[in-house]
Amino acid sequence: MEELYDQYRALLFTLAYQLTGSAADAEDAVQDVFFKACDVHLERLEEPKAYLCKMVTNRCLDLQKSARKSREVYVGPWLPEPIRTPEADTLEAAVIRRDQLSYAMLVLLERLKPTERTVFVLREALGFDYPEIAELLGKQEANCRKLMSRARSKMGISEEEQVAAETVELEWVSRFLTSLEQGNVDHVLSLLTEDVMLVSDGGGKVNAFKRPVQTRDLVVRFLLGTFEFIKPYYQGSLHFEVVPLNGEAGIVLRSGDETVAALFLQLRRGKFDRIYVVRNPDKLTRV
Repeated sequence: MEELYDQYRALLFTLAYQLTGSAADAEDAVQDVFFKACDVHLERLEEPKAYLCKMVTNRCLDLQKSARKSREVYVGPWLPEPIRTPEADTLEAAVIRRDQLSYAMLVLLERLKPTERTVFVLREALGFDYPEIAELLGKQEANCRKLMSRARSKMGISEEEQVAAETVELEWVSRFLTSLEQGNVDHVLSLLTEDVMLVSDGGGKVNAFKRPVQTRDLVVRFLLGTFEFIKPYYQGSLHFEVVPLNGEAGIVLRSGDETVAALFLQLRRGKFDRIYVVRNPDKLTRV
C-alpha cells in the first residue's frame, strides 16, 4: 500500500483537486481512499490506477454535492483555491503540471453538474478514454460522450476548439506588474480586452467586490485604486511576486510574510480577458 501511495498520490490529488476546486478537500479525499483501500484484498487491486481513481471520483462526487449547497450561501463570487505548483524536477511535480487544467478552466468547471465535471476532468485533464470513463462512472459510453458535449457547451467551448487556454508567459505578467507599480494607466489599458472582467473572492472575510467588475476603465480603476485602499490594513509595504501557481505564472501580493491575494491572468488573442483575484485568507494557505 505504501508503494501504491507513493506511485499514485500525485495523480489522485490532481484528480480530486480539479473535481472539487479545493486542495483541502482533495487531500482529505485521497487520505480517506487510501485508508479504506488498506482493507481491500490485494487481488482486487490488479488494476490499482483504475480502482483508486474510481474510489476518489466517487468520494469527490459526494463532496461536490455538499459543496454546492454551501456555495449557494457564499458571500460574493466563489473561486477555486490556488495551489503552489512544485518547482522541483520530480515525478510528482511532473504529474501535477502535466495533468493540471488552467486556473481559468477550473473557474469554468463551476458551471457544470458533478457528473459533467467528472467526465470533463477525466477526459481533458487526465486523458482517459471514453470506455475507461464509462467503467469508472458505471455509465454507458454514449452517455459519457453526451455529458462531455453538454459540459463543453456550458463552458462555451465548441467541439472543435482546443481546451487548453493561451499560455500566460512570464514576460506578459512582468509587463503587467511593471505598469501597475508605475501607475501607467494607458499601458495597463492597452493590455486588456474591451470586455475584460475581474472577479474577486473575499468570502465575506476581507474587502472584495461581491460582483464581477466589467469594462476596462472600471477594472483599471480597481487594480490601481484598491491596492492603495487596502494598504492601511497591513503593517509592511505591499509587494508583488510572480510564482508558479496551478501550473502557470501567478501573481502573489504580500505584506511582509502575510499573503494578501493571489491573482491569475487569462489571455485571449494576446490581451488579458479575465483577471481572478483570490483574497479569502482560508484559500491562501498553500500559496
